[in-house]
Amino acid sequence: MIQSTSFEPATLVHLVQRAAPPGARLRLLTLKDGTRLRTARWHPDARVKTRGTVLICTGRGEFIEKYFEVATDLLARGFAVVVFDWRGQGMSSRALRNGRKGHVDDFKQFEADLTAVIEEVLETECPRPFFALAHSMGGAVMLHHARSGGCAFERIVLSAPMIAIHKLPAPDALHHLSRVLALVGLGSAFVPRGDRTAVLENGFDDNVLTSDPVRFADMMAVGRVESRLTIDAPTIAWFRAALDAMVPFAAADFASRIAVPILMVVPGHDRVVSVSAMERFGRQLKGGTCITIPGARHEILMERDELRDQFWAAFDAFIPGSVSPNRTALAESVSAGVGR
Repeated sequence: MIQSTSFEPATLVHLVQRAAPPGARLRLLTLKDGTRLRTARWHPDARVKTRGTVLICTGRGEFIEKYFEVATDLLARGFAVVVFDWRGQGMSSRALRNGRKGHVDDFKQFEADLTAVIEEVLETECPRPFFALAHSMGGAVMLHHARSGGCAFERIVLSAPMIAIHKLPAPDALHHLSRVLALVGLGSAFVPRGDRTAVLENGFDDNVLTSDPVRFADMMAVGRVESRLTIDAPTIAWFRAALDAMVPFAAADFASRIAVPILMVVPGHDRVVSVSAMERFGRQLKGGTCITIPGARHEILMERDELRDQFWAAFDAFIPGSVSPNRTALAESVSAGVGR
């Protein structure tokens, strides 16, 4: 059963620190299964020649408001921007009565969300060509879309894609246990020992997301203004579904059979997603490359300026280029970005 949020989804939460770019156009999509997705799009200044559209796919527990700064950066580059809340997050529908639980039964449901946004927003309302910027969980969903053979994007940039969980003990055993628990009806329960507070409420000192105290404070401020944007720990079903989605990434031919050019940007100090797994996957990409940014934590786009500059230097070298730049060229762009 789909549970709607208890407030109006077609709104944005505004903050003085990170105001929404002007001219947001919000739209609520209703999927065939009843799920409602909140979407937002922006178009660059009419005096600027539009270079295409970038779709932002957020990570677990994130929401449109968290990407106001990123949207502003993209608009300044001449791109139209679309960002949306996955089901179970932000102001989109929640599947459980307790909307604080991060829940999904299968990552194919997220793929359905992505397809709906492509068909109902990108293809009907946005200028081509289409590019994707996907973070963490959004990166995992995007990789399955890219591998499907019907990819809607000219190029894809992945920020810390969820290839494998950092230092997950006995992953095979935990995967099997999560399947058993879901089968006996415990799929909607929190993961065992799961922290039932929002990630952003754990404080800056111990956070694994960013080393930038100002941007971390901005993230927390959004949740304080509208706490219902955030979610708590994932459910057992979400955990099982996530592992189901990540298993194919270990196959030697998964990355090599992706035809669309991909730039994977790996945070060198990621403690959420396995750095070694991301780098291994990146080396297997035939139509793309992998760049590691030393010292960056999981959320590169919310990091200190000197780390974000390296990300944007690599982005600018890769999109909307007509030829996939090699690793050396991208590395040189990243090095140049350090001095900005």
